[in-house]
Amino acid sequence: MGLLMSVGGVTAAPALRIPHAGWFGAAGARGGTDRAGTRYTRIGWGSGWDGLDAIAVRKVELAMRREVTRSALWGILVTALLAVLIVIGSRNLAHFDAALVGYTFAILFTTFGITYRYAMWLQRPPTAVYWRRGWQTFLSRRYLARNLAAWADRAVTDVALNRFIWRRARLRWAAHWLIMWGCVLAVLITFPLVFGWLHFETVPGDIRMYRMFVFGFPIASFPAYSVLAFTLYHGLVWASFLVIPGVMIAFRRRMRDYGAAAVQTFSQDFMPLILLFAVSLSGLLLTVSYTWMQGYAYTFLAILHAVTVITTLLFLSFGKFFHVLQRPAQLGVSFYKDVGQSEDQAHCRRCGEPFTSRMHVEDLIDAQRGLGFQYEMPGSPVEHYQWICPHCRRALIGIAQGAAANRGQAALLETGLAPAPIPRPTYANPGLGQGPLGEEDRRNYHP
Repeated sequence: MGLLMSVGGVTAAPALRIPHAGWFGAAGARGGTDRAGTRYTRIGWGSGWDGLDAIAVRKVELAMRREVTRSALWGILVTALLAVLIVIGSRNLAHFDAALVGYTFAILFTTFGITYRYAMWLQRPPTAVYWRRGWQTFLSRRYLARNLAAWADRAVTDVALNRFIWRRARLRWAAHWLIMWGCVLAVLITFPLVFGWLHFETVPGDIRMYRMFVFGFPIASFPAYSVLAFTLYHGLVWASFLVIPGVMIAFRRRMRDYGAAAVQTFSQDFMPLILLFAVSLSGLLLTVSYTWMQGYAYTFLAILHAVTVITTLLFLSFGKFFHVLQRPAQLGVSFYKDVGQSEDQAHCRRCGEPFTSRMHVEDLIDAQRGLGFQYEMPGSPVEHYQWICPHCRRALIGIAQGAAANRGQAALLETGLAPAPIPRPTYANPGLGQGPLGEEDRRNYHP
């Protein structure tokens, strides 16, 4: 049973009709007129339109193959580059520890997986628009100085301090912040050590002094039993002390927050936490073994730790951890919005009120076309459904539902799209305690 979202009326504008659920087809939109004389546009959904057009399907398949090939080539290129850097940074493997070869291959495989998935993600029409426009707006000469200042502020407040999570819930912020910085610290220590980019040697002639080498170059020397040495030696211990409390707080929320429990899954929500806890705990047990237990069960613990770390690395590009790599790209979206607010605004073609940037609407139309969605309205002054503001869209849904229930009363559509602007709809329900997260949400918010 289809949902009629008619925005017809005196202008006889096309509307959107969805026959039934199914995968969206590339066959595009088709129009018609219902029994009440209202024009509409159908979007092809699977078998709802006698199957998909074979030529269109073939084009989609070829486009997907090109995306896969391009992403795979990027993955191979970045992985090969990392392998070359490992050889160069370890001075032709002179400082490479063969005992860590398992970690190395796991990281190389993960690098390919992350690069492949990231390249696929960047080729999706919505992501590609934001990615391209984000860089264009950030590097724009007109706004470059302002963007650089905003970048420094957001890199600290949003990325380093997780301010956007702090606004939602304090405990949720604590969990994210502790896990994030524990993992960052562990990566900054572990990866250079595994690759042979970082190693330590005793100073010739003075066994009480240690010297740090980075890419084979001596950087600094320090007493082997100093506070600095103790801090460096136990860097992964400090990382575990951050990750474990964060995991515990996250587990508490997963088990007590019914809203989170309703949508969580084991693979996406519990598995990442279990892996982080296993890596941190097994790493701490290694320290306990060689510090206070004379190496008891050290071999078993070392193998257990290697298994947990390698599993986590392999899981990185396939599970929830991938969002950690996607999140920095959000900064580009913020610059896109900032510049959009300073540029021409899009005015609703029903009520005449500004509701977003003109650039945003035009990019959204292009992105939908790239996905195969057709919301054009030929013969109407609206031209495209995206030129309707969120307030009026909600009103039009109500009008369409009324028209569907009273097909004989064509007058119900008279207010759909009048030739002149009409007042923006207002609502009596204030939200009952729920509110927007920012100015953009405040303008368009309705429960």
